[in-house]
Amino acid sequence: MAELAIIGAGPAGMAAAVLADELGLETVLIDEQASPGGQIYRAIERAEPRTPLGGDYLAGQPLAAALRVSHVDYRPSTTLWHVDPEGVLFLETAGRSETLTARRILLATGAVERPVPIPGWTLPGVMTAGAAQLLLKSSGLVPEGRLVLAGQGPLLYLAAAQLTRAGAVPAALFETTPLKNYLEAMQPVASLWAGRWRLIKGLGLISAVRRAGVPIRRRLRGLRAVGRHRLERVAWEDGELAADYLLLHEGVIPNVQVSLALQLRHEWDEAQLCWRPSLDAWGQTSLGNIAVAGDCGGIAGAEAAVLTGRLAALDAALWLGHIGTAERDRRAAPIRTALDRERAFRPFLDRLYRPARSVMVPAEDEVIACRCEEVSVGTIRRATQFGAQGPNQLKAFTRCGMGPCQGRICGPLVAAIAADRLGKSIAEIGTWRLRAPFKPITVGALADLEVPDFASEPAT
Repeated sequence: MAELAIIGAGPAGMAAAVLADELGLETVLIDEQASPGGQIYRAIERAEPRTPLGGDYLAGQPLAAALRVSHVDYRPSTTLWHVDPEGVLFLETAGRSETLTARRILLATGAVERPVPIPGWTLPGVMTAGAAQLLLKSSGLVPEGRLVLAGQGPLLYLAAAQLTRAGAVPAALFETTPLKNYLEAMQPVASLWAGRWRLIKGLGLISAVRRAGVPIRRRLRGLRAVGRHRLERVAWEDGELAADYLLLHEGVIPNVQVSLALQLRHEWDEAQLCWRPSLDAWGQTSLGNIAVAGDCGGIAGAEAAVLTGRLAALDAALWLGHIGTAERDRRAAPIRTALDRERAFRPFLDRLYRPARSVMVPAEDEVIACRCEEVSVGTIRRATQFGAQGPNQLKAFTRCGMGPCQGRICGPLVAAIAADRLGKSIAEIGTWRLRAPFKPITVGALADLEVPDFASEPAT
């Protein structure tokens, strides 16, 4: 049995694990990847000082180094496929399943990119900007050919700058941010001053992309990918451009698959247009032994994720009897000050990069919403006419969300399309009721699973 089990070795998970170890907690850190870093710091231990990924990426090296020298029971290449609310975790490693019991669980599962369902988004050659980043981080690979980036958000310009430094200069960058977003983002002005250093950094990225000679076209509408067997052209409302690769990005949303499956209380975040677990100031969820840290509790960035991971570790140490309330609060004070500073700029970003309605609800019926089961937007709309009143009924009517990704990609789309068709809010119709296994698992991996004793006790 472990005192604290942390799911996810990204910035929040690594920071929480290292501090928990310092505080004397018997800590287990579980992660699907072969090395620590999560998505944002993937392969960070192999990064060279002059990496084209830049200084923000290298900021993950001290975290990974601290984890390696700690006493944390770090378990890479391990998939969590079920969690019992009582604290039993079901894990799969190298084709074998096992269980682990923890007194407290911290979910630090990070974020996923928001799906961008434009016509042609399933064509070979179309991927997310984050996927291209992962190829660069993990394998040093960049697209060869005419490359176009399209969408909005800080990651779009960051990816363009990183690819440029790596030798893959984009042929164009298309920004979809509506003009009204710029006007709304300026209110209140206080958030601009509080986050001025982030604003300066963002303007620096835009400037770097411009200096590289990348054409930037703003307020693009009607974006679509065109091609017969793979991407051939990127088209928009009043033009088109030949392209071999199209990288899409419309921001990120919390990865709530595990927290939804645990039936933790969630709330609809209207500012970020996503579901997130309901948390207190320490990351405590509606279930007493489970907490959340990092972007899976609300998008705030890597630096904020580190800070929320440390706060969650302090609270876990109190909860498990290693420190008192006074020490927890004393050590948390400077962390909270830094966290407030990190979060100050978030309202500006949320307003500026709020996805347009066309991203949430594609106009074209033929656009694929569920890629795994090839369910179109039109099929979902027709299912609502036949009586489907929400995502879970739509799953039964159309099989959307029943493929290998288990709704991680199509979930936000299906809910938004149904809500629009039914004249309701997404908060009203809800989202998937997720069940184990969280990730696909083979029968062979289950064959030698030792079931905990309590599972074999007769029901009363």
